[in-house]
Amino acid sequence: MRGSRGDSQAGIDDETRRQLVSLARSPRARKSQFNPSQPTDWRPGQVRNPDGVLDMYFTSLTAWELIATRLEEGEEVEVIELRRPKGAKGYVMRIDLGPEVPKLYVKLQMRGGVIFGRSFHYTEHD
Repeated sequence: MRGSRGDSQAGIDDETRRQLVSLARSPRARKSQFNPSQPTDWRPGQVRNPDGVLDMYFTSLTAWELIATRLEEGEEVEVIELRRPKGAKGYVMRIDLGPEVPKLYVKLQMRGGVIFGRSFHYTEHD
């Protein structure tokens, strides 16, 4: 179930949500490459897109669009402390893509005007 904007269950305030949406919609501000100091498990091509007409699986572009849209719709976001880099703040969503499909695990990090896609895969992977 999605929380509403500003809802304390959502785990983030309206300004953080707005920043995440803005960065996720900006091709220049989003990154999802592996780095040993910032591990990434970004696999949109292995996640079926339930809304895909031509694309059965997510692409990096449609993954970012899903993230931005769900954030705008008030998807619950859990704030976590990342292990790498130690102490950095992460934002986690567990997105319901429909019946008989594992939830989608999305982990994001914001730093210096950039949003980093750290995880995009089914929760059963964990």
